[in-house]
Amino acid sequence: MSSQTLTKTTPRRAASGAAPPRIVARRRTGQWLAAALVLTLLGLAVNSVLRNEAFQWGVVADYFTTTAVLRGLGLTLWLTALVMALGFALGTLLAVLRLSANPVLRAVSWGYVWLFRSMPILVQLLFWFNIGALYPHILGIRTVDLFGPVTVAVVGLTLHEAAYAAEVVRGGILSVDRGQIEAAQALGLSRSRRWRRIVLPQAMRSIVPPAGNMLIGTLKGTSIVSVIAVQDLLYSVQLVYHRTYQVIPLLLVATLWYVVVTSLLSVGQYYVERHYARGAGR
Repeated sequence: MSSQTLTKTTPRRAASGAAPPRIVARRRTGQWLAAALVLTLLGLAVNSVLRNEAFQWGVVADYFTTTAVLRGLGLTLWLTALVMALGFALGTLLAVLRLSANPVLRAVSWGYVWLFRSMPILVQLLFWFNIGALYPHILGIRTVDLFGPVTVAVVGLTLHEAAYAAEVVRGGILSVDRGQIEAAQALGLSRSRRWRRIVLPQAMRSIVPPAGNMLIGTLKGTSIVSVIAVQDLLYSVQLVYHRTYQVIPLLLVATLWYVVVTSLLSVGQYYVERHYARGAGR
């Protein structure tokens, strides 16, 4: 009798018992104080930059869209696009050679990557700029006439970028699961179709992020061609401030243009990455 009574009254006690404990969010006082400190310091820094008359923001606005600056910007963009296209074309060839079963081709590809990754880009540009000291004539043409400053910039930057592009492409190809290729072989797909439909679409997921970083790095790296008198964006503003002695505002003009173009490239990289990440697990 007592056991039956206990059994019947237990649900009633549970139903009429105290409410479950209230969940209280953990206080994050330290994080909020740190965020407030960072925002305060950031606000002071921005205010200092905007209110400091030494930056001469009026001069920056006057020269930001001048013909000389826009012409230099156009050459910078053209040089970046051409170097990336040629660099990845040569880099893809080097990556294929590196993955070849032929030991000679593998050795040649490895040697190229090792050599051009070991040499600073400035040294390479200066070497190609003075190539006439080694070969005064090439195919009956004076080397000085054949290798102008722009040609030297294209050749030097392309050979440099190809060494890094080869490793990016090789890493992307190696990231594809071997079972995918074996399955395509079992289905009787040709070698070219396996690469076009199976390997490359999956490899692009690994290639695009470092390739995007290389593109942005190449854009900024083209500023080094100013040492061989190529009138890119940096050299164009240098010509102006050598005449007006307004060094800081003209350097700010170049900096702001680099920031604008880099931001646009970053947005484009985001959408390209999202395109090739379709169907991939996160």
